[in-house]
Amino acid sequence: MNRRTMLHRCGISAAACWYPSLLSAFQARPERPPVADEREVDVVIVGGGLGGCAAALAATGLGARVLLTEPTDWIGGQLTQQAVPPDENRWIESFAATRSYRRFREDVRQYYRDHYPLTPEARRRKDLDPGDGSVSRLCHEPRVALAVLDRMLAPAVADGRLTIVLETTPVAADVRGDHLRAVCFRTAEDRGFTALAKYFIDASETGDLLPLAGAEYVTGSESKAQTGEPNAGDKPRPANMQACTWCYALEYLPGEDHTIDRPAGYDFWRQYHPELQPPWPDRLLTLWYTHPSSGKPLELSFLPPDPAFADVRTKTLNLWLYRRIIHRENFTPGRFASDITIVNWPQNDYLLGNLFENSPAEQAKHREGARQLSLSLLYWLQTEAPRPDGKTGWPGLRLSKETVGTEDGLAKYPYIRESRRIQAEFTVLEQHLRTAAGEKIGNIAVAKPFADSVGIGHYALDLHPTTGGDNYFDVGCYPFQIPLGTIIPRRMENLLAGCKNIGATHITNGAYRLHPIEWNIGEAAGALAAFCLKQGQMPRGVRGEQRLLGDFQSLLIGNGFELDWSKLAGL
Repeated sequence: MNRRTMLHRCGISAAACWYPSLLSAFQARPERPPVADEREVDVVIVGGGLGGCAAALAATGLGARVLLTEPTDWIGGQLTQQAVPPDENRWIESFAATRSYRRFREDVRQYYRDHYPLTPEARRRKDLDPGDGSVSRLCHEPRVALAVLDRMLAPAVADGRLTIVLETTPVAADVRGDHLRAVCFRTAEDRGFTALAKYFIDASETGDLLPLAGAEYVTGSESKAQTGEPNAGDKPRPANMQACTWCYALEYLPGEDHTIDRPAGYDFWRQYHPELQPPWPDRLLTLWYTHPSSGKPLELSFLPPDPAFADVRTKTLNLWLYRRIIHRENFTPGRFASDITIVNWPQNDYLLGNLFENSPAEQAKHREGARQLSLSLLYWLQTEAPRPDGKTGWPGLRLSKETVGTEDGLAKYPYIRESRRIQAEFTVLEQHLRTAAGEKIGNIAVAKPFADSVGIGHYALDLHPTTGGDNYFDVGCYPFQIPLGTIIPRRMENLLAGCKNIGATHITNGAYRLHPIEWNIGEAAGALAAFCLKQGQMPRGVRGEQRLLGDFQSLLIGNGFELDWSKLAGL
């Protein structure tokens, strides 16, 4: 079954007639009569990003019937429709991720070996990195990630355990007490259906199901009085969120001119100087930025692969290499005309507002603002960026539209770093991640353990500049665990968090938002829903009863989860 045949085009659910809260979502089109389309499954997953895909894998693997919805026409979230190569921990090649995530990584490498004309040297590399980018050990194309995810989910689709519905968003929910009974969805063609389930997982990029279900959540940054975090602010700022970034892919073809039309917002962005504390050193459209760890001004480099500058060596990070997803020297001559890199840099972090938690008009304004910033950065690179020969501009830079699958050359969806976050049974705080356990494991100190661990991860407390005027915040923390309590809301009984919307703070979200951790969170949520179905228990009960928690953790271990850092002892 291909992806398009999985997209159901149908009318409003008859269940909307039974649930007034759902029916109200469609009052804008009263002339169109309802068409019966009600779907009942075990688990509904809202959002087909990495957490949503991992949740679907886990739940269907444990026998549950699952409906997975996705607002774009690509599943895969950060890796695909947002075009963000993986940010991972330093042990990722051997452990510190679930077995299914490691399988995904190996399947990406095998996909290149099976379908691409690699050089003999590249083919022999066990740790093949198609892009050889500096951000990751596995920089690869969004379309390859999409193909691998489709293949991983295909068995469950084929036997009917999984239905994937693309270009579909939730618009209303039916809640009775502390239980979510149904969610109403609208497709891209403005048609709808209602999904009923025993469990619901919000794996959307911005926590879209939480307000519809009336689940308690927070946004932005908390105060020190609320969390006790040493680096929290003096007062809560709900609108203070990390910048989003609208990424895109670039090629460089020396001697050619691919300069885009001057963007409508270029004059504004060319002069824009971020108002941040500590101060940003220059206009945004320069190569200057604030070093995330030191807080000092630093000039970056930009040097695409031009034979005329083959002998030039950059003194600072070359942005061209940073998120390069195709290094053409890994492929036989003629396969790629150029390297391909992803533009996800300080220069296109959008700071003027949030893409959710405001009116539709404001959302549209900021989405267009983010697009204009990214296009303006490209135009600046093509026309004004400094070159080693003293000239300005690289007109040979070309938007690689085929890489991201869009007509305008920008990714299908903006990269969202910070979401709505549930008020959870347990919230991870800065002090949890920066306080070491009593003993080292091997030669490495780890964070204090959580008895209800459902996974492990490691990343810095890495916050990009914010819409509220904060500059970078980037400090280290110890390798940590993912507590089960972070994916369970305080009140709602059958709703789970499945990605960056867990019980984290503005600060700790900076460590929990990256690819392998989001995957682990989603996979744990999917496994928990399936476990609760079989046991006849609720998630809160599983966490609260020692025997059930032990049984669930044993199930996770049997399915390739790593719940502690004991493997570090072998290093």
